[in-house]
Amino acid sequence: MEAIKQARALGKAIQADERYAEYHAAKEVNDSDEPLQDLIGEFNLVRQQLGLEATKHDDDSTKDKDKIDRLNLQAREIHARIMDNESMKRFTNAKTAMDAMISEVSAIISLCCDGEDPDTCQPVNDCSGGCSSCAKCG
Repeated sequence: MEAIKQARALGKAIQADERYAEYHAAKEVNDSDEPLQDLIGEFNLVRQQLGLEATKHDDDSTKDKDKIDRLNLQAREIHARIMDNESMKRFTNAKTAMDAMISEVSAIISLCCDGEDPDTCQPVNDCSGGCSSCAKCG
């Protein structure tokens, strides 16, 4: 029961952290940015069309490779516009900071469960900054 009580205290501490506040503020701005939400809707529609076209069997004469290529290009262009949006940039940065905090908290808890000293254990930060090759990021 004490562990649950402390977990709730940890939850309160997380919610009091500036990274939590920034994440939720950025999420709210992101969610209310109508042009961004329109782009996300457009992206999802293109992705759905791409999925439908791509799942046609290779031997199916209705499969259109040129259409798949056009949809892929269109999806990449829309995605680039989404990621260039200032609300999305803010949200992405805030989410990265929030995820890093939660990852560190989780790593400390795991180390403690393995018998490490809660006051001195240090999670290994093996981030090289190259998210594309990271199982957590990419």
